Parts: sequence; structure tokens; C-alpha cells
Amino acid sequence: MPAGPKHRLILGRAIREHRHHAGLSQEKLAEKSELSTVFVNRVESGKENISVDNVMRMARALGAGLRDLFHDT
Repeated sequence: MPAGPKHRLILGRAIREHRHHAGLSQEKLAEKSELSTVFVNRVESGKENISVDNVMRMARALGAGLRDLFHDT
């Protein structure tokens, strides 16, 4: 299945970068944010249309703010 729209890819890339910086696996991020590992993987690859609530859960688990995850690099 191809990746999603560019904005999903940007968000997924930012989440992945923050996750790596935090030294977390996808499994650990999923556990900390109370989401599934498959969901985290799909978000990071831009395939999932994530809700604001779930972005907030991931941001908190990463010790980041929403603004930190929505930058276009």
C-alpha cells in the first residue's frame, strides 16, 4: 500500500525522529501512548489518518508538544 498524503508523511517523519531521539522503539511508544504498535507504524509511514487526540497521546509519550510534531522540513 502506498504512503499517504504529504502532510501525513511529514507528521510521521517528525514522530519517528522524536521517537529515535527519545530512544524508544515503536513498541515502547505504542505502550506509553496506549496505542497499538501497528498503528504507530502506520502513522510513521504516513498511511494512517491520525486524530488530534492520538497525536496528543503520542506527543505526551515523546515528551514533545504538538507544535514540535507539525514542522515541514
